[in-house]
Amino acid sequence: MKEINEMDFPDVLRYTQDHEWTESTPAGIRCGISDYAQNQLGDIVYVELPQVGVTLEKGEEFGTVESVKAVAELYMPLGGEIIAVNVELEDSPQLVNQDPYGKGWMLDIKPSDPGELESLMTKEAYKQTLETLE
Repeated sequence: MKEINEMDFPDVLRYTQDHEWTESTPAGIRCGISDYAQNQLGDIVYVELPQVGVTLEKGEEFGTVESVKAVAELYMPLGGEIIAVNVELEDSPQLVNQDPYGKGWMLDIKPSDPGELESLMTKEAYKQTLETLE
């Protein structure tokens, strides 16, 4: 496993306590799991995502990630409607391990309250949270 200082946490993203990341895009808010989360899970073998059109609240479970080590729940970083899911993960769940912030993205969300994004952690705050876990 990698050390925290060896992991990638892009400055432009916001992070949750549950290790999801978010990024503002022209279409809405893109979401996935952090480099830390995929590293802790190990080799990801299955990703279950919701249907497009479903509306969920912040903190609600939206899916699961299964690895050779464990099954982990995925939680909404903010409330809103699912406007896209990464269908490539059905056949290639390992993309989450290979590129968690790029090809391993999971959802696009149309937020109910865009202001919720400001409540998420910056890179620095997220790294401090992770250091308390070690």
